[in-house]
Amino acid sequence: MENFSIKKLSKPFDITIENIASDKSISHRCAMFSLFSNQTSYIKNYLTAEDTLNTLKIVEQLGAEIVRNGSDVEITPIDNLVEPNDILDCGNSGTAMRLFCGLLASVDGSFVLTGDKYLRSRPMKRVADPLRSIGANIDGRENGNKAPLFIRGVKDLTPFTYISPVDSAQVKSAMILAALRAKGISKYKENELTRDHTERMLCGMGANIFTDSEGFINIEPLKSHLKPLNITVPTDPSSGFFFAVAAAISKRSRVVIKNASLNPTRVEAYIILQKMGAIVNFIEKENVYEPIGDIEVIGNELNGVEVSENISWLIDELPALSIAMSLAKGKSIVKNAKELRVKESDRINAVVNNLKLCGVNYTEFEDGYEIIGGALHKATIDSFGDHRIAMSFSIAGLNCDMEINDTDCINSSFPNFKEILDSLY
Repeated sequence: MENFSIKKLSKPFDITIENIASDKSISHRCAMFSLFSNQTSYIKNYLTAEDTLNTLKIVEQLGAEIVRNGSDVEITPIDNLVEPNDILDCGNSGTAMRLFCGLLASVDGSFVLTGDKYLRSRPMKRVADPLRSIGANIDGRENGNKAPLFIRGVKDLTPFTYISPVDSAQVKSAMILAALRAKGISKYKENELTRDHTERMLCGMGANIFTDSEGFINIEPLKSHLKPLNITVPTDPSSGFFFAVAAAISKRSRVVIKNASLNPTRVEAYIILQKMGAIVNFIEKENVYEPIGDIEVIGNELNGVEVSENISWLIDELPALSIAMSLAKGKSIVKNAKELRVKESDRINAVVNNLKLCGVNYTEFEDGYEIIGGALHKATIDSFGDHRIAMSFSIAGLNCDMEINDTDCINSSFPNFKEILDSLY
């Protein structure tokens, strides 16, 4: 088991980072969505981390031919996906498991989805139940709530009108993927817009997906194959955000994160950091599948903030934001974030327990927490097997020294995190 020992910075830094990990959400989707075409998809800057490589392997197990040259990937699908002769291992990725549930629900054959011990403990009924309501055959431990999950594909799923009780891009994406092979037009509605990579990318490939005047996402079933992807995966703004926080909590420090997705559903955490007092600038360069550009963050005095809206847009960044909140003046509150409880760890519990070890005053709620800012103190932190907890408290170490236990999980999403972190000194 790998551990990190992080030392306090002795001076401000000014750095431009061009090797932030590629966007994980988009990389997963590139691999999966290529299966809806009958031509070769060309993907540059694919994330070569454990979870996304597992997704590529699954796509290959389903019959696609894959050619890799570093981070450049060519995927040539086949007309009818094959039934694999082994389990499909999603590693630590809830995105992969939940989206594959939707994709495979209508594919002829039997499929077993599993993952590591952390993924096997995460709830899956939020995807399994709505899919089963439209005719999908999905089972697993605890009546389909825990992996391994068993799927027997059903042709011609029932079209649906579904109002989701949770705002989750994973649930939405799973239902959209199932709807592409349903017998008629399906409609999906969420209370708050979640990450919309699935809709943007599938529309760019030729799918007919649109939002009507009542807020329902309409998904027409495919009449033919989609166009192949030809895409350069942008930098992951969620991964870049750790170094945005590093700059924000270090006065006079500056970071520029190059070629990041500027999708509004992905940069909300930067907006919150801006509200807290950090200087944040967005410089858009292109906009094909996604708006892409540079993000500049300059450290400044931070003040407390309330975060209660657009939670689904910053759910992955809230652990790192908690570090900024702990060093800000005054009180910060996170509300309406119960979704944090079902991520790679119970992130509410993980955040507040580790902040307690760092001497931070907090109050825990079922759907969030309150933090009284001031100072962080050196501690030995448990990652709970969650890469975002491990990386967030590594950033905290730049302020006060920190020991992080069980950091192997970082390799699943951001293999060169420590290398970039070390470059700040």
